[in-house]
Amino acid sequence: MVIEAAADGSSLGNPGPAGWGWYVDEQRWACGGWPRGTNNMGELMALLDLLRQSETGTEDLRVHCDSRYVIDSVTKWAPGWKRRGWRKADGKPVLNLELIQSIDELIQARKAAGRRVELIWVKGHAGDPLNEAADRLANRAALAYQAGRVPDPGPGLAAPRPGLSDSPQARESPDSSDSADSSGPAGSSAVQQPLFGD
Repeated sequence: MVIEAAADGSSLGNPGPAGWGWYVDEQRWACGGWPRGTNNMGELMALLDLLRQSETGTEDLRVHCDSRYVIDSVTKWAPGWKRRGWRKADGKPVLNLELIQSIDELIQARKAAGRRVELIWVKGHAGDPLNEAADRLANRAALAYQAGRVPDPGPGLAAPRPGLSDSPQARESPDSSDSADSSGPAGSSAVQQPLFGD
């Protein structure tokens, strides 16, 4: 079985109030953020939280992501950074190191357990339904921090429970966001990037 999800980040200023969000469906989503952060921090944290929440399951994970920075950090650059003691080729420190290291550790643990993680690049604001929902969550979280509030963190990845539709989380699903819908034209360009082989 595969969990299909999207992860996204948002910041109002870079740095500024920042948010992250991931989305599977109306009953499985989460978001959070910081009063001050960057878009890249949000993008990474969305993936990290999704990996953490799916850590004990047995499913493979397929994540739609509109951040080439996240995909390249995890799939292309991390192996070289690790060989150099988590330094870039020019010897400078890796930005967002703790987030990237945590993501790498969880992915390696999944790999050791025979579980796949696949990142699929999708163009942002181009109609990918999962990415659009994750984007709304991340944006809503950033707006909440801008207003001095903490956003509803969502139900997480727990299995849907009877009566969940009566919960505040379900009533305030990502699709009921107060923020303006920033989706673009329908259709998306997707590139699959598996983190490790079959």
